[in-house]
Amino acid sequence: MPPTAIHTPLAHPEPAGPGIAHLPVQMISADGLRETEDSVAVEEPLEIRLQFGPVDNRREQSLSITMRTPGNDPELASGFLYTEGIIAGAASILSISQAGNVTLIALREDLPLDLGGLQRHFYTSSSCGVCGKSSIDALRHICPIPPTSEDPPVDAGLLYSLPALLQEKQAIFGATGGLHAASLFDRHGQLTALREDIGRHNALDKVIGYALHQGLLPLSSSILLLSGRACFELIQKAAMAGIRIVVAIGPPSSLAVQLAKESGITLVGFLREQRFNIYSGDHRIRI
Repeated sequence: MPPTAIHTPLAHPEPAGPGIAHLPVQMISADGLRETEDSVAVEEPLEIRLQFGPVDNRREQSLSITMRTPGNDPELASGFLYTEGIIAGAASILSISQAGNVTLIALREDLPLDLGGLQRHFYTSSSCGVCGKSSIDALRHICPIPPTSEDPPVDAGLLYSLPALLQEKQAIFGATGGLHAASLFDRHGQLTALREDIGRHNALDKVIGYALHQGLLPLSSSILLLSGRACFELIQKAAMAGIRIVVAIGPPSSLAVQLAKESGITLVGFLREQRFNIYSGDHRIRI
């Protein structure tokens, strides 16, 4: 796989500066009112733009605007393109450039592209990326067929250890208490990648974008841990990345469970206090 012209950051979180704003606040308590400063997670729009077409007819077009927490924007943009089925891998990308809140991805000149087939509005909220889809069928259509080979089951005891490891590495959440996280662990419980964002789907796109540029896809041997609930779009993105085990600290939605079953994904929810629920694919968890 040829290298993409992008600086790929380390797997662990960057210093929290770009994602944190320090704002004045009036703190009210039993002792009265106190003027102080609070650390707040940053939310800003990111425009994802594409440059594409043959050499003699290059075009540039705005693809999406998403509300996100600044940091790892090239990963977010390329992960978004991959999980939407627009690109098949890092080799589709010539370069990625960043200017403020705009990320421009230049695609290969010979890459066929049908933007009319992308059924998503150009604006995506930070809370629910799937809301811009014109139909759920469009999501299912681009999910790849699950691979057939299998790794050994994962011990339940290993899953119990993951939330504490995640919390320990959540730099911006530790300062603000206001971000989602998506993280990858290997089958030995070692953290391999973690990204934070005010949008849960953005956090996962950042992780998948990281894996894309590192040549790690498909992530069939990785465990995906989500800091909150598991919704339909997160399972769709996991399926696109070849992830077989998705573990959420919060609950799943009914559509998330349905898609996990259809995609052959093991879905675990409510991982907390030495307990969890298995909603699909129980053969990959050793109790």
